[in-house]
Amino acid sequence: MELGLGLGFLLVVVLLGSLPLRSESSCRKGCDLAIGSYYLTPGLHLNLTYVGSLFSQTYQEVYLYNRNLSSPDSVPAGSRVNVSFPCDCLGGGAFLGHVFTYQVGKGDTYSSIAATVYANLTTATALAAANSYPVNNVPLGAEINVTVNCSCGDADVSSNYGLFVTYPLRPGDSLASVAAEYGLSSQQDLLERYNPGVNFSAGTGIVFVPTEDLNGSYLPLPPSRSGLRGGAIAGISGAVIVVLLLSAICIYFGVYRRKKGGKVSLLSSAYGNNLVVHGHDTVPPNGSVEITPHVGSTSQLAAFTADKSVEFSYEELARATDDFNLTNKIGQGGFGAVYYAELRGEKAAIKKMDMKASREFFAEVKVLTHVHHLNLVRLLGYCVKDSLFLVYEYIDNGNLSQHLRGSGRNPLQWSARVQIALDAARGLEYIHEHTVPAYIHRDIKSANILIDSNFRGKVADFGLTKLTEVGNMPVQTRLVGTFGYMPPEYAQMGDVSPKVDVYAFGVVLYELISAKEAILRTGPVTDSKGLVGLFEDALGQPDPMEHVRKLVDPRLGDNFPLDSVHKMALLAKACTQENPQLRPSMQAVAVALMILSSNTEELVFDGLYAKHPLINLMSGR
Repeated sequence: MELGLGLGFLLVVVLLGSLPLRSESSCRKGCDLAIGSYYLTPGLHLNLTYVGSLFSQTYQEVYLYNRNLSSPDSVPAGSRVNVSFPCDCLGGGAFLGHVFTYQVGKGDTYSSIAATVYANLTTATALAAANSYPVNNVPLGAEINVTVNCSCGDADVSSNYGLFVTYPLRPGDSLASVAAEYGLSSQQDLLERYNPGVNFSAGTGIVFVPTEDLNGSYLPLPPSRSGLRGGAIAGISGAVIVVLLLSAICIYFGVYRRKKGGKVSLLSSAYGNNLVVHGHDTVPPNGSVEITPHVGSTSQLAAFTADKSVEFSYEELARATDDFNLTNKIGQGGFGAVYYAELRGEKAAIKKMDMKASREFFAEVKVLTHVHHLNLVRLLGYCVKDSLFLVYEYIDNGNLSQHLRGSGRNPLQWSARVQIALDAARGLEYIHEHTVPAYIHRDIKSANILIDSNFRGKVADFGLTKLTEVGNMPVQTRLVGTFGYMPPEYAQMGDVSPKVDVYAFGVVLYELISAKEAILRTGPVTDSKGLVGLFEDALGQPDPMEHVRKLVDPRLGDNFPLDSVHKMALLAKACTQENPQLRPSMQAVAVALMILSSNTEELVFDGLYAKHPLINLMSGR
């Protein structure tokens, strides 16, 4: 044990001495948006569908940032395409980046994936460090992690720029040419200050360049953000050193914490006793805070602090809701009432919770102050005074359950249902696979998928969220959630893994098809049948498509493609298999829905996903 500690500490010292980092380069949080400059290599797939598949986007989403292109289906070789993604604080605060997943194809190596597939937005060395497969033996069909670095800006350089492009340098590039491409010819020194010590003429490596948003304006740096230079590393190759450094730190502190047996993270213990958090000026970069059993002390709860930038005063919330007048009440949940308000120029939804719901309150604050994604509802702030208050962005189109079964609403078109499913899948994929740490939602249902004015979906209500355990192995926990969405291993044994969310999401897919409740009353109050069983019966018939047709939401009439409905039903069946190990990951589900939403079989047969069992299932092969 002591030898392991000594080696870990020695490695930390050696690596710290070799890192070309400044002290302000560590991060505490990321930003909602960064841009990657993707170079289309001649001879490869020269269309936005292919580019989008690499970054978990549809071609429409990629096209949004490339309106200069005459056609999304044919892009000239040698063009650079902008790809948007969230810029996350990774590695416990070590660097900024985003993790994508890629399924290894025939002939792929780390070198070809980095240089050709991802156009030098990553490196072979970084891929080898982030994945367990040997450099010379990356198995066909394996899913590997691809980390792309990003920047959220640096107040020490300028507060005028908060949106950046990750730009891989190519032979022939220079400081002058990069500056000219982004309209910064008169500000070449600005690029040098954002990228200290970088040779813009090296023909390799990445640089971070301020860029304009979709409205043609430069986004200013948010007031709360301090120095976050260049993804906190000097070029993508530095990520390898950071990964090794983090491994050493994790080994050291992992052993140390087991020996000490003291501090625990908020969520890992938030489901036993009620808990209270001791006050902190800021949450540490790894998001952990010290907690002790809560015995009903309001003063202790009032001392809770997560991030000063998201703390509201009670007086401000009371003014915005007219002292929580019933005329402003817009909903009632299991843990409290929800009120509409306008705060600091933004529409908001305020959830007022009883002090007894401290577990759920802490869970939501824990997750949503550290996890940011377009398909997750955004937490604006919180307040603790006599009651617990959570302040969210206001989503003005209700939730999916209301659209499927509420009166007075037009039926959702099939294309909208597929898009909402894809949005929710991406949100879940993000918390399962691309956050540090990863989370399990545990209460996925149609009522917890909100729909905005553009009919896009956002996953909400993280009050029951749990940290995933090491290796994502199932662990036993107390039973929470909603009946009808719980898989057998959870309802019967209390076993929790990310596959709990996958099962519940499969039920939501069945809801999207049928608009039926998860639990159906078939007679007296005691007689009921689950939606899963209803669809399994239909899919097990000699003519499954015809039987699935009978279950389609009657409000759709004949305005739906039966083949697409059948494929979604098959996907839902895969998600709701009794054996959790046979269920797909949320990443695989998102890919399948991306293909379904694109209304094309191109991705199925061009080799990108042809070997994936879900794709074989949905393509009838």
